[in-house]
Amino acid sequence: MFKSLMNFGRRPNLAVIEALYGEIVASARQPVFYAQWDVPDTPLGRFEMMSLHMFLFLERVRGASAALSDVAQDITDEFFKDVEHSLRELGIGDVGVPKRMKKLARMFYGRAEAYRGAVAADDDAAFAAALARNVFPGRGDWPHGAQVAAYARRALAHLATLPESDLLSGRISFPDAQGEVRT
Repeated sequence: MFKSLMNFGRRPNLAVIEALYGEIVASARQPVFYAQWDVPDTPLGRFEMMSLHMFLFLERVRGASAALSDVAQDITDEFFKDVEHSLRELGIGDVGVPKRMKKLARMFYGRAEAYRGAVAADDDAAFAAALARNVFPGRGDWPHGAQVAAYARRALAHLATLPESDLLSGRISFPDAQGEVRT
């Protein structure tokens, strides 16, 4: 308690984490995903878009310096704290939160693995299929999966151009889902 009152023990890169995570969240909430590309505007639909954007960020920092890897870990921790907070807002009690958090963590890492495999294989169809499976489980085809996969490819290409120094300073941008780079 005293540490938080006196600002002791604060992560020195808290402003960087907040800036990066804030942009990840803002990018995942682009209205086009929900209004035009039919991602359900539900807690699970929003989780899917957050998972995609976390994947995009984590792909960018894969193999980066130790300092950026530390920031990436802090961002991942922030993501899971945010997920836990959302579960509690939905009325999940203390007993149910850990079980659901384990399930959501498995879901996230499973998605990241599937997306990474499709990207590594340069297989846009597999990427779109993985997105469709996750956004609409059991439904089969999702006509907008290819558009979201194309957006993700643009995002990966754009993120690759960002200098590590920008990321370490809390500066990141994602493309606008409709084609432009957001600033």
